[in-house]
Amino acid sequence: MKTLGLTLAILLVLPLVLVRLEAQKPEEDLGEPIKVDVDVVNLYCAVRNKQNALISNLEKTDFSLAEDAAPQTIKYFTRETDLPLTIGLLVDVSNSQRNLVEIERRAASSFFSSVLRKKDVAFLISFGADSELLQDVTGSPRILEDGLNRMKLNGGFSGINSGPVPTATRPRGTVLYDAVYLAANDMLAKEAGRKAIILITDGQDEGSQLSEKAAIEAAQKADAIIYGILYVDRQFYGGGLSFGYSGESVLKQMAEETGGRMFPVDRKNTLDSIFTQIQQEMRTQYAIGYTPTNSKKDGSFRKIDLRTSNKDLKVQVRKGYYAMANSQ
Repeated sequence: MKTLGLTLAILLVLPLVLVRLEAQKPEEDLGEPIKVDVDVVNLYCAVRNKQNALISNLEKTDFSLAEDAAPQTIKYFTRETDLPLTIGLLVDVSNSQRNLVEIERRAASSFFSSVLRKKDVAFLISFGADSELLQDVTGSPRILEDGLNRMKLNGGFSGINSGPVPTATRPRGTVLYDAVYLAANDMLAKEAGRKAIILITDGQDEGSQLSEKAAIEAAQKADAIIYGILYVDRQFYGGGLSFGYSGESVLKQMAEETGGRMFPVDRKNTLDSIFTQIQQEMRTQYAIGYTPTNSKKDGSFRKIDLRTSNKDLKVQVRKGYYAMANSQ
C-alpha cells in the first residue's frame, strides 16, 4: 500500500515539475519564433470613370502595379467596404474661418453620426495659432460632438498648449502643416487598418514650424489618406483672395500625394454634400497588398504606379511610400 501511495504521489507531482522545468528553459531552447510577413505594402484606392463616378466592381486581374517602374505582384486584394476606419478631423479655427466655425461644427456632427460604424473610430483636432486635441480616439458620435462643442476661435497666440498635441510657443496664425504632422505622426501612425485625415480649412498656413513636405511625409509614413475640404470665407479676404494666396494648391497637393481628393465648398457643393462624397469614397475603396521586389529598408521613397487595364478609368492612390525599417 505504501508503494502504491508513493507512486500516486509521484504521478500527481510530476506534471507540476515538468511545467516548472519548461518555464525555466532558456529562451534559445524554445525553437524558432513564428514569423509574420510584415513587409507587405498596403494600398487603399478609389477608381473613377470619365464622369467621375466611383467604380466598385473591379477584380484583382483588372489592376497592374509597379514600384519605381519595376512590376509587382498583387498579393492581397479585397473590395470590402466595411474595413474599419480611423478618421482624424482637423478643423481650421483661425481668424480667417471666424464666420464659418458654426457651420463646420454642425456639418461635422452630422458627418460623425452618419459615417461611424461598428469598429470605426475618430478623433478631433482644431488648429489656429496652435493645435488642440479636442477629442482623443473614440467610436462614440456623442463624445465627438462634445468635442465639437468645445471648438472655439483660436486666432492669436494662446501660450503653451498643455494638451496631448502641443505646439511650440512662438506667435502664429494658422499652423496647418504642424496640425497635419501631429495628427499623422502622433495619432495615426500607431493605428492599424484604413486611416484618413479630413481637413476643413482655406489651406493657408501661417507660422507652422514644419513644412508642407514634412506634413505630407508624415501622412505617407502613417499610411493616411488626406481629404482636403477647401472652405474659404471670401468676405475675410475682402471679397476675393489676397495676393500670395496658395491654399487651394496646397490642399490639392496634400490630398493627391496621399491618395485623397480636394473638395471646394461652393454653391454646388455644400459642406454636408462633401462629407457625403467622402463617406461614399471611403466605403468604395479597394484594398491591395504586395511584397516589394526591392526588400531594402533604407528609408528611401518608392514611387507607386497603380492602374487598370481600362484606360478610361482613373485610379486614385498615394504616390508612394517610405521603405522604413519595421521598428521605425
